[in-house]
Amino acid sequence: MLVGVFLAIIAFVGILLLTQNPPRADTPAGPKTTGNVVVATVDIPLSTRIKADQVTIKELPLTAISVGAFQDPSQVIGQIARETVGSGAQITLATVGASQGGQITNIQCPVTQRCIAVQVDQLTGVGTVIKTGDYVDMIIGLAIGIFTFNPVDSSVTVVAGLNETSVKVVLQGMQVMGTLLPPVAATPQASPGTGGTTTPGTALTDAQQIVVLSVTAQQAEVIRFAQISGTAPLGAVSLVLRSTDDFIDPITNQPLVPVDVTTTGVILKTLVTSYGVLPPELVETVTPLAAPSREP
Repeated sequence: MLVGVFLAIIAFVGILLLTQNPPRADTPAGPKTTGNVVVATVDIPLSTRIKADQVTIKELPLTAISVGAFQDPSQVIGQIARETVGSGAQITLATVGASQGGQITNIQCPVTQRCIAVQVDQLTGVGTVIKTGDYVDMIIGLAIGIFTFNPVDSSVTVVAGLNETSVKVVLQGMQVMGTLLPPVAATPQASPGTGGTTTPGTALTDAQQIVVLSVTAQQAEVIRFAQISGTAPLGAVSLVLRSTDDFIDPITNQPLVPVDVTTTGVILKTLVTSYGVLPPELVETVTPLAAPSREP
């Protein structure tokens, strides 16, 4: 009986302690092993804008989450897909071109197309900010010399004093399949008045960029000719950035086939006759002859 009474007293005291100090609800339940990521619900083609009905949130083990994966759909909706995304694939920084590793690991050239590389700089390549999935036009600048041919001795003579520059938009609506821009380490700079450091933004440098374009066989010949016959020192090839909405329907995400714009090309005569540029004039100077000397 004494043992029973003793056990009853212990049980009463335990219940009293539990009611006065209940277990805390925020007690850690152990390390988290899963996380939410944004995944594609359908195939997302290159160059299309990601829509809300194309992505969803999925919980995955932490070990299965890709580096740079997004956790909220609002972070990717409206962004341009810089790579082809398969249904069920995770949406990462690389998907929207937010990270560039400075190397091309794979090129998926469209069927029947050819992929050719073009080297540009900040002046000829839109500041070297062209990304995979963009669309560009190409302008070439050539120095077209004027020659005369003598049928008597078959000699060729270059006509001097003429402006030889000729500029023309030759190719339109080429899709960018990849870019190569060596990463430049940001150099911390002192922030005025704070003593801290800031990371500088885009700077004018001598950076070169390789842009891989999807073209037809005929277009590849035009590009190669321009690369070989370029006008120094500015170079022959310049790329002009286009809107992806000119080539991808923003509602259906289906490809569009825009009509090429007809241009005249530009030489010096074009600027003079169409834009009112004053033509150069020949200025003649007359040097008086020295008076003849007279001997006494």
